[in-house]
Amino acid sequence: QVQLVESGGGLVQAGGSLRLSCAASGSSFSINGMGWHRQVPGKQRELVASISGLSSTMYADSVKGRFTISRDNAKNTVYLQMNSLKFEDTAVYYCYARTVLTTYWGQGTQVTVSS
Repeated sequence: QVQLVESGGGLVQAGGSLRLSCAASGSSFSINGMGWHRQVPGKQRELVASISGLSSTMYADSVKGRFTISRDNAKNTVYLQMNSLKFEDTAVYYCYARTVLTTYWGQGTQVTVSS
């Protein structure tokens, strides 16, 4: 089992920055990829960014150049640095961790960008 605890969400003005953190515990040695999805009420959850065990990264087109995902394997933590935030980035952000057998999810953290 893997437990994920997110932090760092909040309210920010458009153009501002936030950094999300997601700390993994439990069987964290089994984790391969990690990343972030986000969801707005009434819409499907969408992938924002991902990072592999070898630190290869991928970003949604809507956040390229503004968001940066990184990973500290020693701390079993993944980060999402969000810069130049836009109103449309408002969502609940969910961290995930993928193992060979399954995917684990965090509880979600709210990010609200005021225009």
